[in-house]
Amino acid sequence: ATITLQNYFRMYNTLAGMTGTAVTEEGEFSEIYDLPVVEIPTNEPVRRVDHNDQIFRTKREKYNAIIEEIKHWFSLRRPVLVGTISVEVSEIISRLLKRESIPHEVLNAKYHQKEAEIVAYAGQPGSVTIATNMAGRGTDIKLGKEVVKCNTCVIKCQNNCDKAGANAPSDPQDCINKEVPCGLHIIGTERHESRRIDRQLRGRSARQGDPGSSRFYLSLEDDLMRIFGSDRIAGLMAKMGLEDGEAIQHPWMTKAVENAQKRVEGHNFEIRKQLLKYDDVMNQQREVIYNYRQKVLKGENLRAEIVEMMEDFVANKISDAVENIEYEEAWPVEDIYNWFEDELHIDLDYPEVEDNIKNQQDLSYHLFQQLLDFYESKERDFEEQQRSLERYSVLKVVDSEWKDHLYNMDRLKEGISLRAYGQKDPLIEYKKEGYELFLELTDNIKEKVIQNVFTLYPEIFYRVKQGVKDVELSHKGKTAFQRGKAAKQQQAQAAPQKQRQQTSSQSKSKPRRVEKVGRNDPCPCGSGKKYKHCCGRKG
Repeated sequence: ATITLQNYFRMYNTLAGMTGTAVTEEGEFSEIYDLPVVEIPTNEPVRRVDHNDQIFRTKREKYNAIIEEIKHWFSLRRPVLVGTISVEVSEIISRLLKRESIPHEVLNAKYHQKEAEIVAYAGQPGSVTIATNMAGRGTDIKLGKEVVKCNTCVIKCQNNCDKAGANAPSDPQDCINKEVPCGLHIIGTERHESRRIDRQLRGRSARQGDPGSSRFYLSLEDDLMRIFGSDRIAGLMAKMGLEDGEAIQHPWMTKAVENAQKRVEGHNFEIRKQLLKYDDVMNQQREVIYNYRQKVLKGENLRAEIVEMMEDFVANKISDAVENIEYEEAWPVEDIYNWFEDELHIDLDYPEVEDNIKNQQDLSYHLFQQLLDFYESKERDFEEQQRSLERYSVLKVVDSEWKDHLYNMDRLKEGISLRAYGQKDPLIEYKKEGYELFLELTDNIKEKVIQNVFTLYPEIFYRVKQGVKDVELSHKGKTAFQRGKAAKQQQAQAAPQKQRQQTSSQSKSKPRRVEKVGRNDPCPCGSGKKYKHCCGRKG
């Protein structure tokens, strides 16, 4: 079975969650899950300074600038965490730091066994840690004693300092962007497509009222910058006469990068929403099948459903057989009844003229009544076993047909986008053809379930049937044995005379040696009897 994450989560009666980056996805939470996003104020004032992004022409210039900043903070004995978007980039930074003889630790999937130890050391003075966005998540980086040099620096006040916390200074002017170089410094080597990932990286520092800072380094060769606005920014750099190694650093540029991220997020959200619309079609079908399947698993009596299936099955088969035949006199009634007899292994009475068969409804009713009579007679003979057989048949057929249906729906989805070339909405076409496939699924389920109900019997039935067959074979074998015995007796009576004639003729032509036959030996004539009871009888 397949299901999207969205529909999987929507199966729960209650949904709730907590994350530090839900605000950026507020629209998706509301539209998909009908969940409001509530922002909870921080426990302590935020003391992190987020510097503007620095944008370079090439990745080489960007990496050189990152190494220079790491060297600067390393000389001041301040811990640095370098966040990368991939393992390859983390290894590039590691090689560059080795050239500068700067001790560092690399935290990625290749060193997951040392992850806890590396994270615990990342907040010590002078430590340099390189980590991918996924590494070390969920673990707070504890700062060393010498790292925090001030308890009130960089506290951002809103309205008044009383709301900033008990450690806020008394003068509001002293707490507005007044930076003291302490705390963990975050360096981002590239902007991610999602703002949430960048915010999670920034949030590694300045936790629970600790100080910290962050800065992102970008280049026009980055994937995000190449997709959005790299040509315009490159022209702006050329007009400004920036030399090799110089960067653009301005709040407008940082804002432009965030807008590019919003566009990418919007595009990805549209993809997810479109995927969800397609899965909603499957979700409706999935609910019907799984609810019915659950009813079978609970062991409920399916007699009413079986009778309804039987009625629909008969009506569908007759409708298909006479669909293109205009006159009732030309209907292949005999072929229809023969088909039901062959498929269901039963004997049926063909309708006569006096049966008042005037239309499809009459023919369906006549045939359905005969099937119902046979079903009820079988039910009287095996009532308890019949219920178990029905549950087994339904469950087996539904599982088998549902798997085939999922495969057909996947194939339909793969090529449905081509309908757009014919000025048709692929989603509407998918819904329409998906519904037709579902109707075909239900018809197949009804047909195969009815076939199983009529052709399957409890095990005891087959045992009795086999016993009767063995008795009949035994009786036939005994009768044949008696006939063979009489024939052999006639042959035995004629054998001595025939043998004497042959002996006399052979004795005239050629002398032969006569061997003595014992009374209890098999008779040489081949009758199978002892010699004394056959050719050796006296008189």
